[in-house]
Amino acid sequence: MITATRAVDLSRVQHTAADVRFMQGMIGHHAQALDMTALVPTRSSREDMQMFALRIKLSQEDEIKMMEDWLEVRGEEIPGVRDHHESGGTLMPGMLTAKEINRLREATGAVFDRLFLESMIKHHEGALIMVDELLSTAGAGQETIIAAFASDVVADQRAEMDRMSAMLIAMLKE
Repeated sequence: MITATRAVDLSRVQHTAADVRFMQGMIGHHAQALDMTALVPTRSSREDMQMFALRIKLSQEDEIKMMEDWLEVRGEEIPGVRDHHESGGTLMPGMLTAKEINRLREATGAVFDRLFLESMIKHHEGALIMVDELLSTAGAGQETIIAAFASDVVADQRAEMDRMSAMLIAMLKE
């Protein structure tokens, strides 16, 4: 249980530069997931893939809006969703390379389904790395909204990774 004094202390926690970088970077990271899910309707005939991709799409869109709002309220720069596919000249954790994206775009059917799931698992692993990097930065990840979002990212990404792994195993048995 949180005491009244602790609640007041928590309400005074301010965001950090690392929090801002995390939110800005995660917008671009989510944008690539949207690019990937946009391929599913024309490349997969599996209903489970269609539904799963839609779920990812809707959650990522909602989270992008939340991150943009968080940045705006704090007077921080809101990157375009296409601005952060790269971070400092290198890909952010879990981001697919142009070659990997092209392979995914060119695939169809069962090959696409397998590549999509493998690629999205890699992408989700990258989001977990981004959270770990945030939380390992002194003072970062303490603001209430950031702490809750980081926790949600970890829980959601792990659950989706478990689901995608199960889908891959089921496909191998078909």
